[in-house]
Amino acid sequence: MGVMVVYKTSSEHARGIEEYMREFERRTGKVLETIDPDSRRGTDICRLYDVVEYPTIIATSNDGQLLRMWRGVTLPLIDEVSSYVV
Repeated sequence: MGVMVVYKTSSEHARGIEEYMREFERRTGKVLETIDPDSRRGTDICRLYDVVEYPTIIATSNDGQLLRMWRGVTLPLIDEVSSYVV
């Protein structure tokens, strides 16, 4: 399983999501993968998982199946996300 955070680093919400990711790493010892939606890979991921709002946190299985998605600036609890990170 894995978790990706899709967000634009130059957006007004970037600081909040970056603070969330730092706190996540501090509390769990795990790092969340970040995806730039304007990159080639990011565009493909956004199309694949129908990401239309930033930030979006995507939890997937090892084979890429969508398990859970959180959209928008109201971020999920760290405990909710940590169970999807290996």
